[in-house]
Amino acid sequence: MKLSSKARAVRVSVALAGTLALGACAAVNERGGSGTAVAGGGEVLSGTLNGAGASSQQAAMQGWTAGFSSIQPDVTVNYDPVGSGGGREQFVNGGVDFAGSDAALDDEELAAAQERCNGGDVFEMPNYISPIAVVYNLEGVDELNLSPETVAGIFAQEITIWNDKAIAEDNPDADLPDTAITPVNRADDSGTTKNFTEYLSATAGNVWTHEPDGLWPVKGGEAAQGTSGVIQAVGAGNGTIGYADLSQAGDLGVAKIKVGEEYVEPTPAAAAAVVEASDQVDGRGDYDFAIDIARDTDDPSQYPVVLVSYHIGCVRYEDQEKADLVKAFFGYVVSQQGQGAAADAAGSAPISDVLREESQTAVDAITAAG
Repeated sequence: MKLSSKARAVRVSVALAGTLALGACAAVNERGGSGTAVAGGGEVLSGTLNGAGASSQQAAMQGWTAGFSSIQPDVTVNYDPVGSGGGREQFVNGGVDFAGSDAALDDEELAAAQERCNGGDVFEMPNYISPIAVVYNLEGVDELNLSPETVAGIFAQEITIWNDKAIAEDNPDADLPDTAITPVNRADDSGTTKNFTEYLSATAGNVWTHEPDGLWPVKGGEAAQGTSGVIQAVGAGNGTIGYADLSQAGDLGVAKIKVGEEYVEPTPAAAAAVVEASDQVDGRGDYDFAIDIARDTDDPSQYPVVLVSYHIGCVRYEDQEKADLVKAFFGYVVSQQGQGAAADAAGSAPISDVLREESQTAVDAITAAG
């Protein structure tokens, strides 16, 4: 796919929202428009929306559904965190109304999704920005620095012991044990895996020789289902290391990753900064806002091991009732209130005003076919 030659001006706000006023009137006023996307034009809606996909979004989705429920209490929003690949597959096959995905649709999926959407446009809105943390559990080691090449060597299973020379060079003051390294990867088709392997390929291609993919390409190690499975597996061992959305890291150790000449901690601010430096994928639909992330940045104010998670749906649904529900829910999701709810629930970076305005054009376009 062809990239735009000019970097998009994504002025990502990193200040977390304060107290959420989740009344219906406040929600309508917040978006600064007609209000139709937030609360169905002031109408009381009822019905059910079903979504599936990225487990990285699970905490944020809980914040979104709780906030939206306070505005539209008669609407039920279900979300099954089966993984990005499963969510995209279910959406394309018509099994759910929308998908959450840590990777944009590929060309084949996009064509199938357009057919599923009554031959119309598909929206892909980047509504969730979060760092991918390299999480570890190693007794006696509370701080850990890793270069891209070292991360790649560990997950390629070429670096197999914690006091390996490469790790020691990244951590000259650490007392590293001779404990064996157990890398933990996702067992399912995962957008987090796709983003993580994109990073490894872009920054350590001399070590990581595999193509970016949502399916883990290296045999051996330990595999776990979903983000929660990786966190549980890493936490249950000693010498374990994995990758997961930062919001789910809990009490595990989180490595700093070398960017340029510095080791950078994963934070919402640093994740937002790398999105600001990234280009939009060109040549897609009017309501498709997929981003090509600048993984190979050398700016230490940016953290490039990041996922931009999308919501994927139809611009034209089969009936007006479903269109109204999708429009209302995603109007809330992209609003400042909705982004504040996600930030509070998941520690994510709220999307910028630029991304919000773009996504709002997609929300406003949602309608029924015919």
